[in-house]
Amino acid sequence: MSPLFDTFKARAEAVSAEVHRFATSNQARDFILGFLRDEHVADAHEARAVWARGSLLEGVDCRRLAEQTPGLTFTVTRDAAERSKIGISQMEWAIADTGTLVTDAAPVERRLVSSLPVIHIAVVPTSAIEADMPAVLARIHPSQSGYISMITGPSRTADIERVLTIGIHGPSRLVIVFVDELGRNR
Repeated sequence: MSPLFDTFKARAEAVSAEVHRFATSNQARDFILGFLRDEHVADAHEARAVWARGSLLEGVDCRRLAEQTPGLTFTVTRDAAERSKIGISQMEWAIADTGTLVTDAAPVERRLVSSLPVIHIAVVPTSAIEADMPAVLARIHPSQSGYISMITGPSRTADIERVLTIGIHGPSRLVIVFVDELGRNR
C-alpha cells in the first residue's frame, strides 16, 4: 500500500465513508456491479442506479451493461437521479490528510449523481491522491474548472436541534472506489 492511500483511507473512514481499492478497472467494475446487486438495484422507483460516464467506462458497452443490470441507467437527468438509490461518478482528486474527494462538477451530471441518490459511489484514480489541499489546488486550473466540489464523507448536519443527522442534504452513504490503473498516464 502507499502512505497517501493509507492516510486517505483512515481519514475517510473516520467520517463514515467506505473505502475500497482495486488494481484494475475490471475488478472495480465487478465490485460496483456486485454492490448494485447486493443493494437490490431494480427497475423500480427509488431502487434504480444512475452512472455518470467517466474513464472507468471506456471501452464498455454501456447499453449491454444496462440490459444485464435492471434499474441501471447511464442517461443522467434530474428525474433519473432523484428516483435512484445509487449514483456513481468519477472524481479527479483525493486529499489524503482530510479524506476529501475533489471533482470539477461543472458537468451537471456529476452533481446530480453525487448529491441526489441515497448512496454515492465515487470512483477515483489511485494516482490522483494528493497529500493536502495546497497540492490539489496547485493542480486545479480556474480557467478550465467552472465548479469545484469537495466531498468529505456522507452528508451530515447538526443544524436540527444540534443533533448530528446523516443524509439530510445529500447521500447518507459514501462508497469510494480507488482504481490503480486509472490515470496512469497523467
